[in-house]
Amino acid sequence: MATAPEPVALHGPEYKRDPYPLYAALRARGPVHRVRFPSGVCAWLVTGYEAARRALTDPRLGKHHSRGNAAWRARASIMPEPQHSQLQVHLLHQDPPRHTAMRALITDAFAPQRVEELRPHFQATADALLDALPNTGRTDLVGAFAARFPFLVLADVIGLPPEFADRFDRDWGKVVQPVGPRDPGRPAYEARLRALQQYIADLVTDRRRADGEGLLHHLVAACDTGQLTRAELDSMIFQLLVAGQEPVTNQITTALVTLLRHPEQLAELAELAGQSRVPPRAVEELLRYDSAFELTTWRFFAQDADLHGTRVPAGDSVIVSLCAADRDPRRFPDAGTLDLDRSPNPHLAFGHGIHFCPGAALARAELQIALGTLLRRLPGLRMAVPEDQLTWIPAVLARGVDRLPVTYGGTGDGPQAARCPIGRGPGAAC
Repeated sequence: MATAPEPVALHGPEYKRDPYPLYAALRARGPVHRVRFPSGVCAWLVTGYEAARRALTDPRLGKHHSRGNAAWRARASIMPEPQHSQLQVHLLHQDPPRHTAMRALITDAFAPQRVEELRPHFQATADALLDALPNTGRTDLVGAFAARFPFLVLADVIGLPPEFADRFDRDWGKVVQPVGPRDPGRPAYEARLRALQQYIADLVTDRRRADGEGLLHHLVAACDTGQLTRAELDSMIFQLLVAGQEPVTNQITTALVTLLRHPEQLAELAELAGQSRVPPRAVEELLRYDSAFELTTWRFFAQDADLHGTRVPAGDSVIVSLCAADRDPRRFPDAGTLDLDRSPNPHLAFGHGIHFCPGAALARAELQIALGTLLRRLPGLRMAVPEDQLTWIPAVLARGVDRLPVTYGGTGDGPQAARCPIGRGPGAAC
């Protein structure tokens, strides 16, 4: 078996801005690489498409944190106790048969048929957000739209009461970004974590007292009947509130940055958006070209094992680079080229196997609606700052920008075409 070289650093502004040159170099060297994250955790990174698909379905690789060895736990468990034990036993960290039983509790809420039934309401939500903008001018598309639209949609889908939607602080989502014990930002990190945990506790109490339906009510009832432990319930709500919206926010931003870098494709898609929906094929290509889910969460071997010719010790973390896999030229012709008509397009942006994203149908609908509405209602869309001034979020597993200043103006129906206030969600201005 091959001996691993010195770990490759997977952090820093340049890496977050454009990781693809590094991924290309790693793919050329082989499918498995030793890497180091900002926390100091070393992991084994899988980069090629075929190797990624096989790793994502490898029955030897488990997700439960109890599989991690002492070296991994010493640096990876940045969320302190008791929160780690109470908020980290959600679907992403479960194996069958527990994973199977827990996942069955949420699938109906995100079923494709239900998503399609709700699509007109999602469209009205997107239009209402843009109604608050002037017909021409400058705005930050993250604050004005990308950070708000997915949350409002999620609130409707899971049955989050309006008063709790108003209370939710998007800043709480930063608890998934690594902050080491000695980091100056650690106190603020722990304060966010405690506030989010209290919010979840209040939400559970509210849903237990209330009559009605909705996914949150269903999950609380499952806890009361013994189908879920209280830690599993809190963890699943944590996962819904954070993983259920931030990836879509980030994917809207990565898609927009991609299109703004490709003005011809932007103009083509804007014309199509003015005539009908954004073609699903175009959304699939934007997902492949630059995915918001850059890396998967940890996986572990229970025993020392061979992974594509590399020896991986038991309990070491294995991570799959979805972005590297989706730019593999052995699977995608001209993989570095944005081709909005690409077909077939078997990308891995939503994962693969039993941990394939259960909200994929919802995310696809949100992206189609978000991009179509923005391109139709904000004609002449262009970046308002030099691209090197964009700040990419420091999250280890995700890609996206924290602000996207743009200008727009010209012909079209314009943001003011059909004012429809929302009055819900964080920072609602309508």
